[in-house]
Amino acid sequence: MIDLSVDEWTQEEFLRNKQTLETQGIRVLLIDTILNPIDGTETTLYAPPLLKKEPEGSVFVFYCDTGKSSKERLKEFRTKFPDHVCISLRGGRGYWRKNFRI
Repeated sequence: MIDLSVDEWTQEEFLRNKQTLETQGIRVLLIDTILNPIDGTETTLYAPPLLKKEPEGSVFVFYCDTGKSSKERLKEFRTKFPDHVCISLRGGRGYWRKNFRI
């Protein structure tokens, strides 16, 4: 069972959990908070009005350059999106390995 109460996921956890959750019909989105997409994976631009339209229970994994800022803002994200799961990507964009696959 996937623990959705954690503050951070690694890239590997993100990829594994996304695969598992999406087979259960739960959307998992990698949210770009820095206007800098990650090569080799699908990202969604941070746009609160659009994100609020995502199905209840969707998982938002926020990233910045290093993971520090997105983790510090988790409380803000969780308040803004109470019907969604909010998690930070550990290490942010800087630690993403574009050729890593599950």
